[in-house]
Amino acid sequence: MVRPERKRIKINSEIGKLKSVMLHRPGIELERITPEHLSEVLFEDIPWLSRMRQEHDIFANELESRGVEVMYIEELLKDVMKIEEVRDKVLVDILEKSDTCDKPVKDFMYDFLKEKSVDEFVELIIGGISKEDIKDFKKEKSLSDFIKEDHYFYVNPLPNLYFMRDPGVVIGEGMAVSSMRTPIRKRESLFLQLIYDNHPMFDGIRKPLFYSQEYRYSLEGGDLLVLSDDTLAVGCSQRTGVAGIEMLADRLIKNDTHIKNLLVIQIPKVRAYMHLDTVFTMVDHDKFTIYPGIIDKVNVITVKKNYAGKLCYKQEESLTSGLKKHLKLDSVCMIPSGGSNPIIAAREQWNDSTNTLAIAPGQVMAYGRNEVSNKILRENGIDVIELEASELVRGRGGPRCMSMPLYRKSI
Repeated sequence: MVRPERKRIKINSEIGKLKSVMLHRPGIELERITPEHLSEVLFEDIPWLSRMRQEHDIFANELESRGVEVMYIEELLKDVMKIEEVRDKVLVDILEKSDTCDKPVKDFMYDFLKEKSVDEFVELIIGGISKEDIKDFKKEKSLSDFIKEDHYFYVNPLPNLYFMRDPGVVIGEGMAVSSMRTPIRKRESLFLQLIYDNHPMFDGIRKPLFYSQEYRYSLEGGDLLVLSDDTLAVGCSQRTGVAGIEMLADRLIKNDTHIKNLLVIQIPKVRAYMHLDTVFTMVDHDKFTIYPGIIDKVNVITVKKNYAGKLCYKQEESLTSGLKKHLKLDSVCMIPSGGSNPIIAAREQWNDSTNTLAIAPGQVMAYGRNEVSNKILRENGIDVIELEASELVRGRGGPRCMSMPLYRKSI
């Protein structure tokens, strides 16, 4: 495991030179997706795990070759699961929230997990626990011997965990841990919050928590873009609702953090645009890539604090004008993914053309398959590092979705 050189976090922009990031290397959880459960686990297709791992390793190696420190959530989880009370909390949380078994079976499952090594325990709580996994436990019959369903899971796998952006976002020197919209993903945020609360890499630092996985209203990391040290863009989307945004605004703005403005960007609530970063990302100081199919469909509202200390709301004329005002720019360059051709733009957006990861101002990682979008980025002065993505793309997420930046240099 790569140990962090610093025991702090800091993200004050989307484009500052990236120094530290959290990833998850795809694992056995991807091999437990079956055709009849695709929609339940938010996939459109069955991935090929060995190829997916090769592509993900290339992604991680590209980051490391550019001086980015890569940490894996599964390794950090193993560290905190050595703490007995943390492991017990996970056990209770997973089993209490399980709707696949009643108390006698939960007690059986508790004993099964309790005796596992740390490595086995982490693999199971990510990869899921099927009836086959417990078949020989204590060499006695269990309910699994009588269940007819071939792929029955007592604990569901987490195939979306390699999209590390969604469970949480570093904002300044604190963190917003997501309250995930879909039940299948809620355990991901629990893992992140346990790491934030208990891992030694966060010892000795102030740890503001701007949002929690325990909150009732959904808010997901793919909808949060740190535009500058005082402005946060928030997507109002299929996965992030108004109530969650207002709660975040209350925690950030009314509590006098460094964030003074929330630029709320309402996008169509459809699967193709599940998060803001599937249609819009920042690539340089004054440059953004955007899917042209939504330009006329967004609604932009600024949230800030008035003189009485209450939140106030103002409609912006357009996304461009809102960005110019809050980022104090004379002009903004909106780079259309796929160019002016609506068919190419729609096809490449589906394959995450706008989901770029900036590793420095004007330098981004993007999927190589989106040839037109990458060409247009280069024509606008952006250095594009292309990644292979024949399998990674099957989960509907790009380089930004797959990464949770922990530390960027200030601009």
